[in-house]
Amino acid sequence: MTRSILLGAVASGLMMLAPVLAQAASPEATRAAIQGELDKDYPALDALYLDLHRHPELAFQETRTAALLAQKMRALGFTVTEKVGGTGLVAIYRNGPGPVVLVRTELDGLPMEEKTGLPYASRDQQQSDGKTSFVTHSCGHDNHMAWWIGSAEALVALRGQWSGTLMFIAQPAEETGKGAEAMLKDGLFTRFPKPDYGFAAHVNSAPSGTVEVKDGAVTSNSDAINITFVGRGAHGSIPSASIDPIVMGAHFVNDVQTVISRQKEAASFGVITVGSFQAGTVGNIIPDQALLKLTIRSYTPQVRQGLLDGVTRTANAAALMAMAPPPVIQHLGSLTAVTNDHALTERTFQALNAAYGDRIHFAPATAPGWSASEDYSDYILAGVPSVFMMIGGYDQARLDAYKAKGESVPTNHSPFFAPDHERAIRTGVEALTTAVMTVTPLAR
Repeated sequence: MTRSILLGAVASGLMMLAPVLAQAASPEATRAAIQGELDKDYPALDALYLDLHRHPELAFQETRTAALLAQKMRALGFTVTEKVGGTGLVAIYRNGPGPVVLVRTELDGLPMEEKTGLPYASRDQQQSDGKTSFVTHSCGHDNHMAWWIGSAEALVALRGQWSGTLMFIAQPAEETGKGAEAMLKDGLFTRFPKPDYGFAAHVNSAPSGTVEVKDGAVTSNSDAINITFVGRGAHGSIPSASIDPIVMGAHFVNDVQTVISRQKEAASFGVITVGSFQAGTVGNIIPDQALLKLTIRSYTPQVRQGLLDGVTRTANAAALMAMAPPPVIQHLGSLTAVTNDHALTERTFQALNAAYGDRIHFAPATAPGWSASEDYSDYILAGVPSVFMMIGGYDQARLDAYKAKGESVPTNHSPFFAPDHERAIRTGVEALTTAVMTVTPLAR
């Protein structure tokens, strides 16, 4: 679909919003004001980014990170509450009558070793579940925290141009999918004002300077499942005395892919991945159990349920064929797809496109989302109409160089993920600040 068609498709739905948008400053003036603040603030934001990148912390251990952000927000005049949902922050800034607007960042890094070779690469290590591991911000949360602070700075500096209440939250443990839930259980929307709107953004490996505003599902549903096939152990030389759980697991790994290729409608997104297969100790012992760990991804509730049902059927069939007991199927946790609010998505795209032009890309609800998952959906399910945007992180010249060499671009969670952080941070500040100002216009 061409850009002109996309613009035409959203334009008709935006006519009713014209009176609201007319109350705000012109797009050019808004852009110039935000970029002017960015030029003043960026050296400090860059220093913050480098500090955060060098010193990442794992889920629910982000004490240094949270303290650093709390200090920055208090200096801006926000009322800050710490230790919400463990290590989370809630920062409130009241600026007259108007809506409450949530802006969220994540705090945590990943338990993996950074291999970018950057002079400021992380070499920090932390313990988790009794194991010591390297920690790195290879998902980009360091970018997110920097643009979160930058957006707060810009909005405070431009407070004469908008009216309402800012609710900036810094969430722990996004990587484990538990942080949003922990903050909500700790009274995020009862101890503090419930937001009328919410915004968040994520850096990715698209061209730097670009923003994608997508209607509908932005990320995938995610389900984590463990399956234990229960057999009967025996000597490796007497397999007839066993019920071999490794064979059951092998049948399952092969057969479960037919749920995708033969049972799921071909045009619908769905993934079943067996990421871990644990069984046995040595070659001459047939074990009595095999543990398989799965991740299942989808966009729609219908496909999600179909995949879950297919996994269960296939596992039970593999056990039945081997004359084994039924497998033990454990559902360890799930995340719901982040789905952008239709009206707010169109409104946000209109404002960003007017201010920043062709750098802002619109994707309709029919376009595929991101196959990864996000617990920002918990806030949406709690009743906050939201827009979750994707911010490009790679300089076009670097993308062209990877293409010329026939190499894949390092994506989020790669040990080589190294976005152009200055351009990403600047773009994130522009996008989030503009989005907030769009829903908090001054009364005229």
